[in-house]
Amino acid sequence: MFSKKQISKKSTDLSLWYNNVVLRAKLADYGPVKGTMIIRPWGFALWEGIQNILGSAIKEELKSPNAYFPLLIPLSYLEKEKEHVEGFSPELAVVTIGGGEELAEKLVVRPTSETIMYSMFSKWIKSWRDLPFKVNQWCNIVRWEKRTYLFLRTSEFLWQEGHTCHANALEADQMTRDALAVYQKFVEETLAIPVLAGKKSEKEKFAGAKTTYALEALMPDAKALQSCTSHDLSDHFSKVFNIRYQSQDKKLEYVHQTSWGFSTRNIGALIMVHGDDNGLVLPPKIAPTQVIIVPIDPKDNTLIFYSKEIVDSLKKAGMRVDLDLREAQTLGYKFNDWELLGVPIRLEIGQKEVENKTITAARRDNGKKVTIKKGELTEELQHLLDEIQSDLFLKAYDFLVEHTFEASDYSDFRKIMKDSKGFIKAFWCENPLCEAKIKEETKATIRVIPFEQPKDIGSCIYCKKPGKVLAYFAQAY
Repeated sequence: MFSKKQISKKSTDLSLWYNNVVLRAKLADYGPVKGTMIIRPWGFALWEGIQNILGSAIKEELKSPNAYFPLLIPLSYLEKEKEHVEGFSPELAVVTIGGGEELAEKLVVRPTSETIMYSMFSKWIKSWRDLPFKVNQWCNIVRWEKRTYLFLRTSEFLWQEGHTCHANALEADQMTRDALAVYQKFVEETLAIPVLAGKKSEKEKFAGAKTTYALEALMPDAKALQSCTSHDLSDHFSKVFNIRYQSQDKKLEYVHQTSWGFSTRNIGALIMVHGDDNGLVLPPKIAPTQVIIVPIDPKDNTLIFYSKEIVDSLKKAGMRVDLDLREAQTLGYKFNDWELLGVPIRLEIGQKEVENKTITAARRDNGKKVTIKKGELTEELQHLLDEIQSDLFLKAYDFLVEHTFEASDYSDFRKIMKDSKGFIKAFWCENPLCEAKIKEETKATIRVIPFEQPKDIGSCIYCKKPGKVLAYFAQAY
């Protein structure tokens, strides 16, 4: 029988708790190749939800249709862009033998798709009429990670990557910001995770990019997790891959490009931010099942008939609902099981509910129970789902605020990073040596430089020379 004791306490050992939940809730398991993971149906259902909701926004708001490009990329393609391959070379998986014979040219298992896509863009884009060119891909990525963590960092993972080409730098920069805004809306409104948005430092930006924008979330151990990135690639790649177009005044110009991505590591963030000692706590908007109905006696036809009526009415209202009629499991097991899986609302139905034409609803996030009249069920449940979604975001937002600090000097900075962690707002002179020293001495890196900067910039937190920007520092996964 399932026991809550099989899950360690979140507050005692976050890492052990996290692994317990991922495995016990059957979200994923370890693959036979070190560093890989198998995503099980409940975990993949979360990814499908991300694909459906975020995918619709990418198509409708960013106007980027889906396509697919090959998994195998000629190594020479990456070597064309030396800065790019230098950034990825330690993580590359290289194929040297195919069909039992040594390959004439080594192939790389996709670490990202810029190079193979851009070799095709150079064939497809010829005129200003072809711009802007936009394409999106949902696929798997392989980066040979040495230290892995289910969902958060694995050698193979799933992601979405968008790529666009534009006539000028202004359009490209706006595209990267628009993509980041779509991500932020999705993460905050659907995953109920508050984030900080801004620009990466030169040291932290994507290899080959002019500018990288990102979202950063805060986990329960007060470490930051990069949620997604959006890159302004300028014309760096277009010059390498000869992606040119004839302008309206008949001149040949290089396109300006962007790329932006969102991966399965956000499922890891979802688990950590909202989960508790009993398992997952899923925001209703992303939960594969929003409402689970558990008849007290699954053999009682009266209860089953009553439950199925409710299932039909809730499905007609657009809710994702399921009915638990398992006879081999005890009622306590079922309650614990659905708690573990994080289903937002559990409906309990017994003879009392049938006689009174009511339903008992239990919230997963706070455990509170309410009795609802059958005729008011749809409206009341929708209200509860909306309230749970809002409450989860506000709880995470309060944690973010409570763990965001301002450091008056470097000794204060070091003390906060040692004792409290979290985000530290501090001024920086933009000297990479100061950035490197801070990382060496505190393990904290610049997570983002916010878009909105204060009018008055103080001195650099490290060297005390005049600062140039306000940045958010944190230790990170």
